[in-house]
Amino acid sequence: MAKRKEFAPSPFNSPVETGLRMLVLLEASGASVCDLGRLVVYDYLLVHSDDAPDGPKSLHPRTPHRSGELLVRRQMILDGLLLIVSKELATVTFDDAGIGYCATALTKPFLDFLESGYARELRERAGWVAETFGSYTNERLVDFAMSHLSDWGGEMVNESLLRRWEEGE
Repeated sequence: MAKRKEFAPSPFNSPVETGLRMLVLLEASGASVCDLGRLVVYDYLLVHSDDAPDGPKSLHPRTPHRSGELLVRRQMILDGLLLIVSKELATVTFDDAGIGYCATALTKPFLDFLESGYARELRERAGWVAETFGSYTNERLVDFAMSHLSDWGGEMVNESLLRRWEEGE
């Protein structure tokens, strides 16, 4: 039997990468509590900001069918949130509205240690996301995302996938 080659885990789409993006978004959101659905849309807008009308240049390249990222990121984002919560960089809230996440007193000092150009641009885009969409209700934010899916590289997005995303699967 041939021996399988072991590969080092990729940093891309890992809990560390998505957790860092969540930290940046939670910091930019200030004292606001963000639920998982909001963070999924925020994360998409964070890296594909020029998909939004009048948005700044995107940090990640435009790829075909990128709107499908809204459907597949949910678990990755949840894994990232669990990581940053376990390190006390974010906290979980439970109330009548459901489960939410927010920054802690450690979030900003931790992020201040990140000095790369990408980290600076990520924080700038997160500020834009929070400023532009922070006043949106969850329903309005989902409506905004759903109304733009075909514009966001979703030329062949299947309606059943859209239903799954709306239902939180």
